[in-house]
Amino acid sequence: MAQSDFSFSHSLRVRWAEVDMQAVVFNGHYLTYFDVALTEYWRTVGLPSPILQAQLGTELFVKKASLEYHASAKFDDILDIGVRCSKIGHTSITFIIEIYSNEQYLVSGEMIYVFFDRQQQKSTPIPLDWIEMLDLFELSTPIVKKS
Repeated sequence: MAQSDFSFSHSLRVRWAEVDMQAVVFNGHYLTYFDVALTEYWRTVGLPSPILQAQLGTELFVKKASLEYHASAKFDDILDIGVRCSKIGHTSITFIIEIYSNEQYLVSGEMIYVFFDRQQQKSTPIPLDWIEMLDLFELSTPIVKKS
């Protein structure tokens, strides 16, 4: 994908505490960057916050997280993190995420979340209004749906 292929982007600056002895971002921090960008994406789309989800007895849990490193970010770099919903299954949602700095492609990844009913202790269907909101937000790049 290209940076322009994302319907949402969030920027953040690399902090000193996030770099290692080689003065580049320690690899584990990229998952935190993914999480921050996904939280802002979720807020922008207008979907229920994790707190509201928990009060309703349902939550999204990470099922799978994958990252591929292409180049390193350094202290004080401004990172642009692109997020898009690429697939909605019956009980899961897949997001594609890429990180850029000054248009340099740094990291790509995929996050798969499962919608879970805490009382029944099992996955449950994604609410239809969530699907509609994600579809509307991702209108320029259609979402693949699995029945």
